Amino acid sequence: MDIFRLLNENGVQLQTENHKHCRPGWGNISCPFCTGNPGLHLGFTLDGRYSYCWRCGWKPLPTAIAALLKIPEYRAKELISLYGGASTVSIKPTKYREFTLPSDIQELTFAHKTYLHGRGFDPIHIAQQWKIASLGPASILKDEEREIHYKNRIFIPIFWENKMVSFQTRTTTKSVELRYIACPKEYEIMNHQRILYGNPYGWTDTGICVEGVTDVWRFGVRSFATFGIEFTHRQIRYMAKRFKRVVVIFDDDPQAQIQANKVITELAMRGIPAYTEIIKGDPGGLPQAEADYIIKNIR
Repeated sequence: MDIFRLLNENGVQLQTENHKHCRPGWGNISCPFCTGNPGLHLGFTLDGRYSYCWRCGWKPLPTAIAALLKIPEYRAKELISLYGGASTVSIKPTKYREFTLPSDIQELTFAHKTYLHGRGFDPIHIAQQWKIASLGPASILKDEEREIHYKNRIFIPIFWENKMVSFQTRTTTKSVELRYIACPKEYEIMNHQRILYGNPYGWTDTGICVEGVTDVWRFGVRSFATFGIEFTHRQIRYMAKRFKRVVVIFDDDPQAQIQANKVITELAMRGIPAYTEIIKGDPGGLPQAEADYIIKNIR
């Protein structure tokens, strides 16, 4: 289906994959479902078969189109059919490839150390603790279908059961709005949204659940991340199996707090007590002393 033509001819403009906000293979737009932080989080695959908000989760294609065009869902289904799609969307099976790292991985550069130091992190400690590195100006992951550029980003490996199974990368340039570019799903040994980021050897009976990798760096080895506020049931099941109680520390924006309460509800259904620790702003942006104080007072 020609999703770009459908939306453009009905007054909605998608940003293409060449835009700084968009991941390869996607077109993006502000999410009509997000509250407090709409961003350009709602994405459509270029073939118009799938829609997903990177902040509030999967959306049925007719539902997403109806919300963007402000029309009834039955009318959105008619438009999908008119533009060559199916109102009931089937997902093309993922073609998996051998796990491959980007090229040009280097030791942490001076520029990246300076960036981390500016955010209140000890770059040497973070590099040793979490095995992060730098990606040089020629860093790329390429196959016969596409190429993904990771130049000058911080490389963040993701481990599970002592094995690297995926990775994320983070820009240090403020002008680049797409802060994180992850390993493509088809290259991962294990999809990162089905596991937790952290160091299980540092976990106690009380789990400290945060959103992203930098939040874990701030709160230390007692914490773990769900790779964003959109968690999966597999992650919830693992939390329930591993911890006796969970403290959730997400951003203070409304959508993040809605998701934090969903984590609490899901855990409660499995008999695990949980509560939210409210902080101001981004947990990863807290002064280290404040983060240490919060951790000290979590029992």
